[in-house]
Amino acid sequence: MYALYFILVVIICCIMMSNTVANEMREHIPYFEDICKGIKAGDTCEKLVGYSAVYRVCFGMACFFFIFCLLTLNINNSKSCRAYIHNGFWFFKLLLLGAMCSGAFFIPDQETFLNAWRYVGAVGGFLFIVIQLLLLVEFAHKWNKNWTAGTATNKLWYASLSLVTLITYSITTGGLIWMAVFYTQKDGCMENKILLGVNGGLCLLMSVVSISPSVRDRQPHSGILQSGLISCYVTYLTFSALSSKPAEVVLDEHGKNVTICVPNFGQDLYRDKTLVAGLGTAILCVCILYSCLTSTTRSSSDALQGRYTAPELEVARCCFCFGSGGEDAEEKRNMKEGPRVIYDEKKSTVYSYAYFHFMFFLASLYVMMTVTNWFNYESANIETFFSGSWSIFWVKMASCWICVLLYLDLLR
Repeated sequence: MYALYFILVVIICCIMMSNTVANEMREHIPYFEDICKGIKAGDTCEKLVGYSAVYRVCFGMACFFFIFCLLTLNINNSKSCRAYIHNGFWFFKLLLLGAMCSGAFFIPDQETFLNAWRYVGAVGGFLFIVIQLLLLVEFAHKWNKNWTAGTATNKLWYASLSLVTLITYSITTGGLIWMAVFYTQKDGCMENKILLGVNGGLCLLMSVVSISPSVRDRQPHSGILQSGLISCYVTYLTFSALSSKPAEVVLDEHGKNVTICVPNFGQDLYRDKTLVAGLGTAILCVCILYSCLTSTTRSSSDALQGRYTAPELEVARCCFCFGSGGEDAEEKRNMKEGPRVIYDEKKSTVYSYAYFHFMFFLASLYVMMTVTNWFNYESANIETFFSGSWSIFWVKMASCWICVLLYLDLLR
């Protein structure tokens, strides 16, 4: 239900950032201007569109989740009174969310509010990215530790580890070579060449450090599977950043404008802006919801708090991310004697309710900054969102480098 509320507000934000939707409403809704004046939204409802409107709506949604974060602090039992607030009253919550999003349009001194809220959104958005990167690094370590635990009883796990490692490094190497071919040229594109060289060097550095004797002495489970997985993700972020970079246009010998430093087959990918905007928005929602919901599981919460399953309790399995290797004896007995109910919240809640809402609070800020093109907000609209932006380019590159730093920091 919280995810549905979140999706609803994100769709509203995308509509507010769409020039196409605004024009269609102006042409097809009877008495459109009279309605706009009646609700005091301007002559053509200009107060309900653009980045400032998205800032206000996301402010209401962020406040909604932050309030529930405070209300659900230290809930340890799903039968407590405050737990019922988290698990019920959906209609009243929807009304509260709508009231908060609408009420944000009546905040006095809008310019001061927008300027201050922009910096809050930037900090929250970056924090959301960092948490997801941290969980990715922890996922890589958990994967290697779980499969390594199986090698004591079955040597086939060595083959599985080797195969996955080979695949990750093949993707990394192939991706870097592919980007070097299509995103650089013999003359020019120096910035792309430098970034590809730097990120390729970072992937090599992670691989060398992860198997260095000093690291292996402190962390016996460290290996190239983790560095391969992180290198694969760094390659993806590099590709995503280069794809988000504004096109460079130069004059050729005939005086015509020519786009350089991008794949030739990519010139026609953005003709249908409505289709691209719709698909891109759907992918954005799915990725954010996946990050929110997976980061609030028991294992993810434990990882962020520095609590891990002991190596001797690990039980190697292909789908190691589903279920924990260290369930207590009572949970195992319940599985044998009765229905397959592992987490029935008899002793405590499965996940932290407060942390759940905090993640959606950060996701609200991340959506706000992403939909409004981060720091290029004044010229932002959803139709040109996927055509390139320097702010999105540098955010993705910074995410790439932060991911490397987090991985290296965990090897200390």
